Amino acid sequence: MTFQQATDRYEAWLARHTTLVKGDVRRKHREMKHDAFSFLRATFYRWMHVWPNVCATLASAPHVLAVGDLHVANFGTWRDSEGRLTWGINDFDEACTLPYTNDLVRLAVSARLAIRAGHLTIKPKEAYDAVVLGYTESLKSGGRPFVLAEQHRWLRAIATSQSRNHIQFWKKLAALPVVRGPVPHAVSKALESMLPEPGLPYTLRHRTSGLGSLGRPRFVALADWKGGNIAREAKALVPSSCVWANTSHTSTLMYQTILDQAVRCRDPFVQVREHWLVRRLSPYCSRIELTSLPKTRDENRLLYAMGWETANVHLGSRTAIKSVLQDLKARKANWLREAAKDMLHATLTEWAEWTRT
Repeated sequence: MTFQQATDRYEAWLARHTTLVKGDVRRKHREMKHDAFSFLRATFYRWMHVWPNVCATLASAPHVLAVGDLHVANFGTWRDSEGRLTWGINDFDEACTLPYTNDLVRLAVSARLAIRAGHLTIKPKEAYDAVVLGYTESLKSGGRPFVLAEQHRWLRAIATSQSRNHIQFWKKLAALPVVRGPVPHAVSKALESMLPEPGLPYTLRHRTSGLGSLGRPRFVALADWKGGNIAREAKALVPSSCVWANTSHTSTLMYQTILDQAVRCRDPFVQVREHWLVRRLSPYCSRIELTSLPKTRDENRLLYAMGWETANVHLGSRTAIKSVLQDLKARKANWLREAAKDMLHATLTEWAEWTRT
């Protein structure tokens, strides 16, 4: 199956699960041509076709409840139930039971493509080694969330850099187009239940964000509450692309499950309501784009933290961890570098094909 055929079939499958926003789908196709890093972020469905064949020896590794669509731009911050700023993986739309190696290889390939696009400056070998070291040490220690208070001040500096500007954040949301047509009752009900008081007036906006989920409906409720802006978002959830690529996977949404099981200080404002993910949006409750990272940062430490956080999520599959550690120990030291090299080649080949369309 060619990449174009896979994309057509995937989007037809997706349309059976939600109402696609056609303009956003066209935008996604354009963004996929921009650079190979954007292409990777937008095409997890194709990854799930290619990866098991290219990395066949890794596809038989122990299974965990995995992120699936993991990459270096899938990290952000939120406020936990104590109001503390917390950093970690930001999105679990594609959560599925997969070999633990899938998340690590995808994270490594994304780091290499981010380097290629100029978003990171770390050497690829150092990035791969940092990911594996962070992942392994987190598994062995039982993990720990990244609470950016007394500890991890270096990460707090990254998360609170001036580029995450409050004024620009709210201006951007205020500029979103107002929703004119009908809105699913489940969306209105979910958004209103997340507002700080009943009957609070709000405007409903259409939002586009990310790349993997671009094309699915997103609604944002904007309101002024006691002198300040607040925002709540509802995003359509569909079964993981793993289900489309391999029907042996369960079509059950795993978003809430992976949140509940992971070693994590959860955001109380992130909730799954029917087939919608509802969450608070704010300057510090959002993804950290690589372009917003401060110029001075320790990228080796950052990739180590990403590996550690990946293990925080995999630790939710507690009965599998012993087997994962045994599998890691048995692998050659350069296993991740070799797998990333192979998947990088496969990704660049298909990206080049896409740019010619």
